[in-house]
Amino acid sequence: MMTFAFGIHRFVLSFLVVCLLTPSLWSAPPDDGPSTMNVMTWNIRYDNRGDGENAWTHRKDWVADIIRREQVDIVGLQEVLKHQLDDLTQRLPELAAYGVGRDDGNTKGEYSPILYRKDRFEVLDKSTFWLSKTPDQAGSRDWDSAITRIASWLKLKDRRTGQVFYAINTHFDHMGNEARANSAALLVKMLREKFKDHPVVLTGDFNTKPESVPYKTLTDRDPPNVPSFYDALAISEAKPQGPDSTWNGFDSIVPGQRIDFLFVTGSFYVRKHRTLDDQKDGRFPSDHLPVTALIEFVLP
Repeated sequence: MMTFAFGIHRFVLSFLVVCLLTPSLWSAPPDDGPSTMNVMTWNIRYDNRGDGENAWTHRKDWVADIIRREQVDIVGLQEVLKHQLDDLTQRLPELAAYGVGRDDGNTKGEYSPILYRKDRFEVLDKSTFWLSKTPDQAGSRDWDSAITRIASWLKLKDRRTGQVFYAINTHFDHMGNEARANSAALLVKMLREKFKDHPVVLTGDFNTKPESVPYKTLTDRDPPNVPSFYDALAISEAKPQGPDSTWNGFDSIVPGQRIDFLFVTGSFYVRKHRTLDDQKDGRFPSDHLPVTALIEFVLP
């Protein structure tokens, strides 16, 4: 009898530990709860006139319409030039934006901006760091990176719940294996040093797949008592919807190319995850598919 009781006691303790460490096992609040947030990540393709019928001038209204339709609270975008960001904020007046050009920390080069619902969130802090050995040096580039890369972030307070959290948005290099690996390591370092005091949502085009070293670095649980990232798709309560890829090249969805991700830390519960595959007459609004997740604060 004593052995049975001891076994039950160990089972209960083990279950509680798993619940504490795994966001998806928390009891789910309703979809329309005050702490629910709809988050999106999307590489919208820079304005390249050589894209012909897929050039930005033919896509900008469509991109804005999809963001509006999805009623996003936060969206991290990649490959955004200054005039593209202006186009979107003009069409989406309910959203404010933060971002800088990667080449000079001002307006030159592509942005990795974050758009957020301005009636819901208060900005407490914001900045950008470079994916390099000198993250605070604007325009810096290291390792085997072909292009200068950045991560922009916001420290936000949710007016509905009073919760404070960070939103980080990035775009890893498309060529350098070493650069992607070191960029992931830098993000984990920043998570455990600079961003450890509040929950984090990380969005981006990581130019890497789930079986890769950078992905494994971001989601590593060793040691288990320090912050790490969870792939929102992997811990979604509902079955993830949409293709298994986020790359289409303006032509067709290429299977097995999931390179755009939404990550969260353990203080978020993921209710739903979707990869959107909007098309019109065989055309796509970008060469990447947008990804959305309905997430929820795990309230104390």
